Amino acid sequence: MKVRRLTIDDYDEIIGLWSRAKLPFKPKGRDSREAIAAQMKANPDFFLGAFEGNHLVGVAILSCDLRKGWINRLAVDPCYQRRGIAKALVDRAEKVLRRHGVKIFCALVEDNNVASKELFKRCGYVEHRDIIYFSKRDGGEV
Repeated sequence: MKVRRLTIDDYDEIIGLWSRAKLPFKPKGRDSREAIAAQMKANPDFFLGAFEGNHLVGVAILSCDLRKGWINRLAVDPCYQRRGIAKALVDRAEKVLRRHGVKIFCALVEDNNVASKELFKRCGYVEHRDIIYFSKRDGGEV
């Protein structure tokens, strides 16, 4: 398995992987080809893909506010889960974020996603139950 930076040429494979992994996405909004292309142009290092040969088997999208780095949209193809792919993506994500000066790494995980919670715990992340997440969106596809 090899982890490399993704490009817009990988877009269809990314969407296909998210579909197979049952990760919800907004193809008419923040996850449209145009939106992803703009994000990739702004932060090309922040899109990581794990490949078996030429087949995309894992994805992570990173973001940062220069204080904290976030691992977002982490997904592994169900046929390739439990092989260390997610951990490899987390490890690479931390390296990329460190190169950008980030020293705090974060991930938001839905409470019912036990596998992801266990993954992040194994990677040294601490679960915080005392934080409440708020968001405001300009629309349903954001």
